[in-house]
Amino acid sequence: MYGAHFGLREAPFDISPDTSFAFSCTSHQEALNTLLVAVGSGEGFVKITGEVGTGKTLLCRRLLSTLDERCITAYIHNSFLEPRALMLALAEELRAQVGATADQHHIVKRLNQALLDYARDGKRVLVCLDEAQAMPVETLEALRLLSNLETEKRKLLQVVLFGQPELDRKLALESVRQLRQRISFQYRLGALMPRELEFYLAHRVRVAGYAGQPLFAPGAVSELYRATRGVPRLVNVLANKALMLVYGEGGDHVTQRHVRCALKDTPAARRHWRLWWWRAALPMMTAGVLGGLWWLP
Repeated sequence: MYGAHFGLREAPFDISPDTSFAFSCTSHQEALNTLLVAVGSGEGFVKITGEVGTGKTLLCRRLLSTLDERCITAYIHNSFLEPRALMLALAEELRAQVGATADQHHIVKRLNQALLDYARDGKRVLVCLDEAQAMPVETLEALRLLSNLETEKRKLLQVVLFGQPELDRKLALESVRQLRQRISFQYRLGALMPRELEFYLAHRVRVAGYAGQPLFAPGAVSELYRATRGVPRLVNVLANKALMLVYGEGGDHVTQRHVRCALKDTPAARRHWRLWWWRAALPMMTAGVLGGLWWLP
């Protein structure tokens, strides 16, 4: 809608996980480094957790894009699957020929054969499971048993779990303690830090083709952080709405007022903003109360 007005080739704040717009903030770069070290080790499970909107799927795609042809990958974007459905999905991703009516025993047998074939060809197999917090406990246990497949030298596959913090609560269950002990690397993905937000905004509009003066005024950047606490998805939603408002007015940059107008139409961000307001106001309110008590006779 506003692309031509700002000289953009494409929308800069789409919420889809496009790796061409990836910004290497501290948290994402540390998480990617952890994943690369973990994949290089080839051992055990890897766990990446993060709140909604912090970029777990984007991180997964960044990881997959860095791997070379020696690594065979399987990506399951929806982990809400019962054990047999997960095995079938993995068989499809790994190109293991399995009949539609095959039972779980024969599916695992075919998967094992496919994994052995890859190992003989000098290939490593990496399974990435997105939205892992939705995986039933029974499926987690089936995944652990599948990870037992190995040669005398190494495991035949490695598993990376990407999920919301609810995944940690599920893994804390006594019934999945064996899987929990096999997690060799883990990282908790965070949001953008305050000093990173300005660079994040500039990076995305630059990738989209913008070449002018900063689109977001300092006050707008500060208001965006207060409203989103640096959660990239919320930043994108508000920034997109703010740019639409500027376009509608025929303006050339986003101000604090535009962000606040966008905030009124974004309930998820309003919750963050109210939490910030109370945290900021509480010390002043407490000081006022204590000051009043000081003067009481």
